[in-house]
Amino acid sequence: MSHTSFTFKQFTVYHDRCAMKVGTDGVLLGAWAPVEQASRVLDVGTGTGLIALQMAQRNAIARVTGVEVDADAALQARENVAASPWRERVEVVCADFEDFRPDGVYDLIVSNPPYFVDALKCPDDQRSLARHGGGLNYTCLFRHSRELLAGEGKVSVIVPAEMAGPAEDAAWAYGLYPERRTHVYTKEGKPPRRVLMTFGRKLRSPREDALYISASDGSYTEAYKELTKDFYLKF
Repeated sequence: MSHTSFTFKQFTVYHDRCAMKVGTDGVLLGAWAPVEQASRVLDVGTGTGLIALQMAQRNAIARVTGVEVDADAALQARENVAASPWRERVEVVCADFEDFRPDGVYDLIVSNPPYFVDALKCPDDQRSLARHGGGLNYTCLFRHSRELLAGEGKVSVIVPAEMAGPAEDAAWAYGLYPERRTHVYTKEGKPPRRVLMTFGRKLRSPREDALYISASDGSYTEAYKELTKDFYLKF
């Protein structure tokens, strides 16, 4: 990854004008979210457009919309989309998610949401906006997602392990219930750092599993390589 871009197998993401750069969290969510049966996908807080592009790569018929409140990031996401093989199926809308009123509903909503919900804001205004999302907290995310979700639709997010509880509480408050949790460990023997979660309208016992990125010797695990093999050029 350079300071300006990251090249994947089928597309390149430029991120020099985006506060939040290409990172492992976005790649994980884009590779993990259940997009296979979706015909309309929404990426909330799309940033560079990375996850929206991953959704388009993984599903050859889905139409994908990315919503981004920061004008510079939205413009760069549009440029990344325009340079990709899926420019006809992916659009980027510059808007506050809470004010976003699309025509129709979505089969899958994905988001790598702001996660320093209770922390002090960082001094850089653009990075603070990306971290905190202004009004885009977990409550806003799940409340408006439920309004935009098809009957059998799903919402998938990635959050820090310590924020999984608050995120899940916010989802429950709006009638969205966990269907799957994948606890992400950076290394064997360490506590989980992230949790990938999918929510739906039906109350059921969620599937629980784990993903280790690195083994004890520092090498990437086979599970991590299998999950991300369609995107990373090499390990």
